[in-house]
Amino acid sequence: METLPLTEYIVAGALGLGLAASSGFRVFVPLLAASVAHHFGWLPAAPGFAWLGSWAAMLALAAATVFEVLGYYLPVVDNVLDALTTPAAVVAGALLMTSSLPHLDPALRWGLGIVVGGGTAGLVQGGTALLRAGATATTGGLANPVLSTLENVLAVGGAVLALALPLVAGVGAVALVLFGLGRLRRWRQRRAVRRAGAPAAQGPGAVLPPCMHFLRTACAPGQLPGFF
Repeated sequence: METLPLTEYIVAGALGLGLAASSGFRVFVPLLAASVAHHFGWLPAAPGFAWLGSWAAMLALAAATVFEVLGYYLPVVDNVLDALTTPAAVVAGALLMTSSLPHLDPALRWGLGIVVGGGTAGLVQGGTALLRAGATATTGGLANPVLSTLENVLAVGGAVLALALPLVAGVGAVALVLFGLGRLRRWRQRRAVRRAGAPAAQGPGAVLPPCMHFLRTACAPGQLPGFF
């Protein structure tokens, strides 16, 4: 195993993290970017990842990228793709992180790839899936094309930034992960309050009338059993 200055390891890790975060927005965009970079020698590949820079891999990833990007503009298909690409994003993030660390011990390289790369990609993808589901429920899907365009821009921009300025991309990925964890924590807290707060006021097993949900409409006295 070759020993390099610490800064080289930091840059390589930031590069892999930036690509992994981008795969949470679109699975195949950063894979295609890494494939092109490996093919033209802009990015050294870790042992066992030479296949990623082959012509066959580039063509296959290019076709998959076109299908994925266009598919997110189709109603219903976008939500189906979210369900399918969530586990795929974890795999892509792990591969991208691992392939970006050619100078580390294989066990450490794969461990970081799976935990850090896969975890980052899965968190970003899970956040976009929840956001799309919420947009579908609140706007009937009308806002989904706007969301898809934003995700495409973030995927392409993130992949390019990771290759050009890996340290900046790495910092951005860390900030994105921290923001996502914070939002997820608050969402779980709000859901717990909604589930446990109001029914407890009426006693165990009580069922709220429809007018009480989210306190959006007023209830007539006869609609509130147990209160009046």
